[in-house]
Amino acid sequence: MSDLSPAERYTAFRSQSRSAAEHPELTRFREVIGFELDDFQVQSCEALEQGRAVLVAAPTGAGKTVVGEFAVHLALASGRKAFYTTPIKALSNQKYADLVRRHGPDNVGLLTGDTTINGDAPVVVMTTEVLRNMLYAGSSTLDGLAYVVMDEVHYLADRFRGPVWEEVIIHLSDDVQLVSLSATVSNAEEFGDWLEMVRGDTAVVVSERRPVPLWQHVLMSSPEPRGTPRLLDLYAGHVDPTDPGTSPPINPDLSAAFRSGRGGNRPGDYRGGPGGRRGRGRGDRGYRGGNGRRTDDSGGGIGPSRRTPPRFIVVDALNADALLPAIYFVFSRAGCEAAVDQCLKAGLRLTTPQEEATIRSVVEERTAAIPPEDLDVLGYWSWSQALARGVAAHHAGMLPVFKETVEDLFSRGLVKVVFATETLALGINMPARSVVLDKLVKWDGTSHVPVTPGEFTQLTGRAGRRGIDVEGHAVVVDHPALDPVALAGLASKRLYPLKSSFRPTYNMAVNLVAQVGRDRAREVLETSFAQFQADRGVVGLAKQAQAHAEALDGYAKAMSCTEGDFGAYMDLRRAIKDREKELSRAASGAQRAEIVASLEQLRRGDVVEVPTGRRRGYVLVLDPGEPGGFDGPRPTVLTQERQVKKLTLADAPAGLETVTTVKIPKAFNPRKPDARRDLVSSMRNALGALADDVPAAHSTSSPPGRRAGSAARGGKALAGRRSDASTDAELARLRKALKAHPCHACPERDDHARWAERWNKLKREHDQLVRRVEGRTGSIARTFDRTLDVLLTLGYLQRTGTGNGPDDSGPAGTGTGAGQGPGRIRVTDDGRWLRRLYAENDLLLAECLRRGVWDGLDPAGLAAVVSTVVYQSRRDDAPDPYIPGGPTGRLAGVLDDTQRVWSEVDDLEEAHGIDATGPLDLGLVGAMYRWASGKNLDSVLRGSDLAAGDFVRWCKQVIDVLDQLGGAAPSDKLRTTARKAQDAVLRGVVAYSSL
Repeated sequence: MSDLSPAERYTAFRSQSRSAAEHPELTRFREVIGFELDDFQVQSCEALEQGRAVLVAAPTGAGKTVVGEFAVHLALASGRKAFYTTPIKALSNQKYADLVRRHGPDNVGLLTGDTTINGDAPVVVMTTEVLRNMLYAGSSTLDGLAYVVMDEVHYLADRFRGPVWEEVIIHLSDDVQLVSLSATVSNAEEFGDWLEMVRGDTAVVVSERRPVPLWQHVLMSSPEPRGTPRLLDLYAGHVDPTDPGTSPPINPDLSAAFRSGRGGNRPGDYRGGPGGRRGRGRGDRGYRGGNGRRTDDSGGGIGPSRRTPPRFIVVDALNADALLPAIYFVFSRAGCEAAVDQCLKAGLRLTTPQEEATIRSVVEERTAAIPPEDLDVLGYWSWSQALARGVAAHHAGMLPVFKETVEDLFSRGLVKVVFATETLALGINMPARSVVLDKLVKWDGTSHVPVTPGEFTQLTGRAGRRGIDVEGHAVVVDHPALDPVALAGLASKRLYPLKSSFRPTYNMAVNLVAQVGRDRAREVLETSFAQFQADRGVVGLAKQAQAHAEALDGYAKAMSCTEGDFGAYMDLRRAIKDREKELSRAASGAQRAEIVASLEQLRRGDVVEVPTGRRRGYVLVLDPGEPGGFDGPRPTVLTQERQVKKLTLADAPAGLETVTTVKIPKAFNPRKPDARRDLVSSMRNALGALADDVPAAHSTSSPPGRRAGSAARGGKALAGRRSDASTDAELARLRKALKAHPCHACPERDDHARWAERWNKLKREHDQLVRRVEGRTGSIARTFDRTLDVLLTLGYLQRTGTGNGPDDSGPAGTGTGAGQGPGRIRVTDDGRWLRRLYAENDLLLAECLRRGVWDGLDPAGLAAVVSTVVYQSRRDDAPDPYIPGGPTGRLAGVLDDTQRVWSEVDDLEEAHGIDATGPLDLGLVGAMYRWASGKNLDSVLRGSDLAAGDFVRWCKQVIDVLDQLGGAAPSDKLRTTARKAQDAVLRGVVAYSSL
């Protein structure tokens, strides 16, 4: 402020004084946090104190959570409640620890499904699913709720869990202020408009400025066999990397290196570091403003062709340039573990003795609860050794306590490099100085796909620690498929469109019908963001359709004829054209059938003449192929050029003719050139013998009882079929009617016809637009109706009476669509406990319970069967699963019954046009049964490719479903078994893993 003039200082003082008077709680909050707020944070907090809902969209690391923490401050100051929701349990745990440090353990609680700490506190951190379940259950915990913070709200685009976010936003009480924190998305205004519609007055605050500037680089191998890799700037020197624009020019030195296929020490290389080692200094990137010039003239040699540097070499180079700590994204669990192993074998050590001692102390403290007998199977020793050297992996296959330890040590700056999959990009607070991308392609579960601009922005957004680093660095490692121009476009787009993944579920349907009735439920669903986006798309389509309608009126006037109805005349012309096409297709089909027949008549040794097409000439049939199919057989033939080819229908458009035969030796091998040469010679000799008497040869070339196809005969037959058009009675009738029509004699007939053709073409486009509009309008409600139909069929809902009065499920009405037949709809007894099943396969669980399929199972058996509903193997070629008790045992019989229930549900869903319930996966049955039976971890995982972290994660999901069964099962015995099964699974590594 010392740089301001006296007038400017006075103006700033007046502004701050006015803000303090208008926003007293924000003033107190600023005093507590102890640092200056950015403009977007101030704007958001002021709107929140004014009583408005807030949507904040800002880059990763910009400080969005400050706005959420201010909502917590407001709740405590007013004596009301605040819920802080996150998409994953790990983020909930982290945010809980942060808020406890600020407000104390008495004021903060945690609810994550399997963890409950001080749930009645005024501030509760929870996963979004927990809040959704509270809303449907009408929990008393909601009393006094004033603020809900939805961190990482862009997660509503997630295909599997995203719909939960929209359910919460829609069903929250109107007097609750919503704070939505999102990554930078390209349609924040659209999302804000929807929030305004469903939540009332909403301030949309968008900030695209990163608090720490981000520099983009490409790391290339050294030209020397054992040289240090070179870090080159991505953009040209005149480009401001903090605002590169769209498709900025790339560094010409980088471009030259790619063109020559060489890396090397060339002008433009960046080798910063203390004292400016190996090139320009740390602060120099060649950018000097809009008219800047780079002055670096460091020389360099030209090395060997490009190659991808090993990962440990990359880490060593980053360390040399003081660019650690770094997150190194590899997109593969195996790749992460292999990278750590490479670093260890290379002798890489990134920690000081003091840091190593601290790391070992933290590791021992955090893992003290792990039984010693489990350490080997968990890979503890190699994991802790890598940590001591400052290197770690981070992926979903790791034990949760291991991942939490890595996160803690990295956030403290003790671990210097983490090799991670993209799951690290979500929410976890692990900022770094640099982010490295191994490649720009990742596996999405079905295929390798390019990283999108939005994903690139999310991944690299962690580079640059606020308050620690003056700049962050995004580094892409050179690899064969890397295109620097495409990379520059990828890095500069930063697009992250937010698209709804909302869809009605069975649990949602019964809860809505029970709470507000069918008609009101349909209205609620039509307020979803999914329908909002669909309706916005309809606006553009409707405008286009309206323009079409106006143009159609103009075309209709232009084609009007004083002689008569020109539309009827054009109908006759189109009918004639359609009939001619129909006759032509019939003729073509007959010709095709004749050619197929000629192919089917071929035998081994036939010498065939192909009159036209790309195989024109003579060929010898080696294998006539298999008959059948629309295109007939595909014979293998030998051409006169000694090539072995496949003969297809397209090669003989005019048919085939067998002219003679040649004996093919039994030992003939088409792969041997000499054998092909001799056989072609025999074919030519046979053809030469026919040269003097071709007609005779044609008449006798086919063996007795065989009939060869004839091109000439085919041509005559085709000509005969074409002549059918002139004798077709329907075509003659239409032509006569056309000539008799009064418009046929109109002198402006051709002009009218041109306008009529335009009208007809535009009418087809208009009709398609109308169908698209109808398909989008009310699409969510129609899916809801189909969902109700399934529930009505199975008895979870029931029609009662034919009136429109209220019933125990809320208001109801009549309609004409699916699920909207006459009468009211109420939730049955079966439906009431379906309301308590929130799992993804809720209907399958409900059906298994209703039919008693799982009655009589012991706790271990129930846990094993439940695993088939939640587990999804990472491999399509998984071996046959182990079933305890064998194929004839009790468990196998229950699994068969469960499979039959799934098949019936799947058929019912398909009949109603609903996305099918996911299939069962038996891959975890054996392991889950052994674990729930008390076996140790080593015996459970031995012989399987299941990682310990994966096993714990699936156990947590099984526990979650068992907990639901404990409250929803129709019999006391099964509820008791579910609770025992829950206790049997929640032990050992599963119990002391907080995720």
